[in-house]
Amino acid sequence: MARKIALVTGAAQGIGLACAKALAEDGAQVVLVDIKAHAVTDAAGDMGDGAVGLGIDVADRNALLGLFDRVEADYGPVSILVNNAGIAMPEDFMEVTPERFQQVLDLNLLAPFIATQRAARTMIDQGIKGAIVNMSSINAQVAIPSIPAYCASKGGIMQLTKASALALAAHGIRVNAVGPGSIDTEMMAGVNSDPAAMSRVLSRTPLGRVGDAREIGDVVAFLASDKASYITGETIYVDGGRLGMNYTC
Repeated sequence: MARKIALVTGAAQGIGLACAKALAEDGAQVVLVDIKAHAVTDAAGDMGDGAVGLGIDVADRNALLGLFDRVEADYGPVSILVNNAGIAMPEDFMEVTPERFQQVLDLNLLAPFIATQRAARTMIDQGIKGAIVNMSSINAQVAIPSIPAYCASKGGIMQLTKASALALAAHGIRVNAVGPGSIDTEMMAGVNSDPAAMSRVLSRTPLGRVGDAREIGDVVAFLASDKASYITGETIYVDGGRLGMNYTC
């Protein structure tokens, strides 16, 4: 990955930051993007190694397209794209409004499509055999009633990954996804502070623990590397065995 430009969205903390660190350790020059401008700038500064932090709302279509123009002008073409930014917005199913449902889809599904398409244009124009990694979830396969839009968006990511992989394969561009299970991030803060909730999580996780964000970052870095050169259109679930378990046991 030496000297390749890797752009990671939602990279101020958690899984996105872990992805950025893993890619940087493999030699990529990483551009960290997040709506939290100060946090992402600080995170990039702490990383060093030429990492750059940019405060952008990737759900804003014009801002997202402008981001690629800026990165290409200042640093060079993006060879690795990690579409990580996302939100869940849990609430009672019957209280979810169409506006909030759409807000989740705009960030979790539409933004990755726009970013993938924009990154691929330059990759194709410049003959770059790039790699795109989308952040999915086990909720592409199993559902939680309090996050219907999140579940729908991650199911969409699974299919977007397949469709874009097929569309871009002829250009040597690979597209894959990673589907985390229960990972120790801020999104799990409520579970971590509730022993009963944590017990339920561990009861359906065969490895008997929650995952670390770095364990997701390492899989993303693998999929972005030449070690995964014959893998495209796949979703790799990093879930401690959860999807393989019979939920009724």
